[in-house]
Amino acid sequence: MPANSAPTLDGSVLPVPRDDIADAAPYGAPQLEVEHALNVNENPYGPSPQLAEHIGRAVAEAARGLNRYPDRDALALRADLGTYLAAESGIPAPAAEAVWAANGSNEIMHQLMLAYGGPGRSALGFLPHYSMYPEYARDTFTRWVAAERGPAPEFALTAQAVTAAIAAHRPHIVVLTSPNNPTGTALELEVVEAAAVALAETRGLLVVDEAYGEFRRDGVPSSLTVLEQHPNLVVTRTMSKAFALAGARLGYLVAHPAIVDTVRIVRLPYHLSAVTQAVARTALSHREELLGTVALLRGERDALAVHLTARGHQVAPSDANFILFRTFTDRDRVFEALLERSVLVRAVGPTGWLRVSVGTPQDNVAFRTALEEADPR
Repeated sequence: MPANSAPTLDGSVLPVPRDDIADAAPYGAPQLEVEHALNVNENPYGPSPQLAEHIGRAVAEAARGLNRYPDRDALALRADLGTYLAAESGIPAPAAEAVWAANGSNEIMHQLMLAYGGPGRSALGFLPHYSMYPEYARDTFTRWVAAERGPAPEFALTAQAVTAAIAAHRPHIVVLTSPNNPTGTALELEVVEAAAVALAETRGLLVVDEAYGEFRRDGVPSSLTVLEQHPNLVVTRTMSKAFALAGARLGYLVAHPAIVDTVRIVRLPYHLSAVTQAVARTALSHREELLGTVALLRGERDALAVHLTARGHQVAPSDANFILFRTFTDRDRVFEALLERSVLVRAVGPTGWLRVSVGTPQDNVAFRTALEEADPR
């Protein structure tokens, strides 16, 4: 019997999966019933009843045509996203042909790996990074290579470090994240531009993941502002975080139209339902309300960072809606102690560090109180 086969209860044998996933576990942060869920960087403020009603009406309208396939290229949604980005980042509105939308930024990254990775190709990232990046590479038979970010607590990346890693590994894809998950670290534009120039020499693709871009501090620019100068640059975003639409699953990218056309080749047919498109377009038309909590969450983040620093923790500077901090004792023990107090955070990143999402003021007070007991000085 093959090593990866297992008999079922009736004595038959299960099929053998690929060797590289035979012993793997599916991705998934804990989904537990707790009073204060601060582990997956969600926006704690959902749509208002009025907006929920607007979304409901848009879904009802879409439902009347569910016997037909949706617009497989989601052109109206892509145009709306371009209009939003122009207002958010101060750039000329990207044409719909320069924007692509998919089922969360996860699918966006997966499609980019399908289109520009694959057997005999490699992708480069910088640790600590989002845990799904190597899995996107694995799933698309792309070799994943990881270099190191700078030391704690800044976890910075410099243009010199990035270009040196590109020269050493010669990847086909480089993934940079700004702000970075799990550290919250934002990138200087000179890092992005240096990477784009270095990759242009080998016709490589640079992906800057800006899933938390709306939470960046004043004066921290988006990589969208240099997109026109670098045709090998892709900037990815999501509506899951700042827009409080994690349950809607809508991510998108902005890039040269030729890159978008290449991604369209590998996307599955009708990958965005009519319902998803209706929800996203309605949310974009009410973006003032949905983004109205961003300033509050940024203020709570900064206050929480001050509090943790005053307690003596190492704290990574954050431009996201979460904070990575180092515990005084074993992080797993602290994690469990917090959980016993109905506060769920994330044990992620370097050994000894925990990541806490910024919640409501009540969530944040509960976290501080529980931490005092779980990890005393």
